[in-house]
Amino acid sequence: MTNPTRRKFLQSSALTAAAFYIVPRHVLGKGFVAPSDKLNIAAIGCGGKADFNIHQAYNGGTDNIVALCDVDDRQSKKYRDQFPKAPYFQDYRQLLDKAGKTVDALIVTTPDHMHAPIAMAAMQLGKHVYVEKPLTHDIYEARMLTEAARKYKVVTQMGNQGSSGDDTRVIETAIQKGMIGPVHTVYCWTNRPVWPQGVQSPKDKGEKQPVPAEVNWPLWLGTAPTRDYHEAYMPFRWRGYWDFGTGALGDMGCHFMDVPFRALKLKYPTSVECSVGSVYADFFKEAYFDDVCPPSSAIHLTFPSDHKKVKEIRLSWFDGGIRPQLPEGVAYEDVFQSIDGGMLFIGTKGMLTGGLFGEKPKLLPTAKFANTALPTPEKPLVEGKTEGHQQQWVKACKQGYGAYTSSSFDEAGPLTETVLMGNLATRSYLAREDGKFTGRKKLLWDGNAMKITNYDYANQFVRRQYNGGYTL
Repeated sequence: MTNPTRRKFLQSSALTAAAFYIVPRHVLGKGFVAPSDKLNIAAIGCGGKADFNIHQAYNGGTDNIVALCDVDDRQSKKYRDQFPKAPYFQDYRQLLDKAGKTVDALIVTTPDHMHAPIAMAAMQLGKHVYVEKPLTHDIYEARMLTEAARKYKVVTQMGNQGSSGDDTRVIETAIQKGMIGPVHTVYCWTNRPVWPQGVQSPKDKGEKQPVPAEVNWPLWLGTAPTRDYHEAYMPFRWRGYWDFGTGALGDMGCHFMDVPFRALKLKYPTSVECSVGSVYADFFKEAYFDDVCPPSSAIHLTFPSDHKKVKEIRLSWFDGGIRPQLPEGVAYEDVFQSIDGGMLFIGTKGMLTGGLFGEKPKLLPTAKFANTALPTPEKPLVEGKTEGHQQQWVKACKQGYGAYTSSSFDEAGPLTETVLMGNLATRSYLAREDGKFTGRKKLLWDGNAMKITNYDYANQFVRRQYNGGYTL
């Protein structure tokens, strides 16, 4: 044989031999999982919501957890004990550097301010990623991750599990079939925050505490500005601090607003305005604490409409226990049926309401729609419904780029940008330019350019500056 021909022969022989070792599952018998069918997963973050994400992805051993990372050894102990062979790191960069070759995909369950740099670093290495909601801390990051997922051709999923639920698909189908006519108004609301917001922070009060021995505080701060450690920030209450979290809106907006975003096929909003609950330090003197999110807020977004009967679509968000006005002709318990919050679509021919993830959808007024059944969903249902959200991503990773996931970054990125528009408005509202409150106005948004066009001061909240040498 000539050298080129011999080389091809040896290569094909090696591939043929390898095929005999990677035996398909159906050949080995029901219930047997071949090693080739397992996804090798690294978990960045091991406490809180990560506990559920890791459990669902591992799926009793149908897939592998091959590396672990957490900046708090207390949070990771459970999984270090369960997976003693999986190397453990406090710095995700070391995990990618030292164990990256064994990893197919990463689950990112960290405070919001670290989602983007971790996910970007993983995608640049060709790793599939599952990132908790909200996808990012700011609008610019969401746009960059969306574009990166396409560039690096990886399978992605955001952790808004309601997008894999039946009820989301029922509402989407009902709205798009025109059961309540063209929709012009949507209300979403939540009982969050259930953590401190609108309070003076330890930083504002000059308080600090010794850093626990198990915590790597500089790594926990990551991209955020340097500050002293205090237990008030972790492990869960970081959500209410602007440097780390995105408040009640960031926490729950990707659940509630996801349903109308899909059902109405919303594009970038064209404007946003807000009002917020205030804290009074002295009678008749408004005192806002810049370090924390407000105790409550109302956000009003407008979107372009493709329907000739509807000039624009208005979506309003309420948190901190605030709710929209009850429409005429409907009962209180029909609309406000869930303690977590809910959503209400108002169309030209009727209304449709649902709870968290669109659960228990109902057409209103009840008398008008008494004999009308909601439609069968047209989008594919997920095995295990919302509980199958992580495994849907795992299976898609095995199929490769292009496989369907309910909340791929193509969906999750624009949704997150829309949710975070509310925080941009809130922070602009609270900002003091030259010592004065000046941001209390309707902000006009150019989505393609990622820019507020009528109040340049607000654009500082489109993209934050990273600390600690982190980049995208």
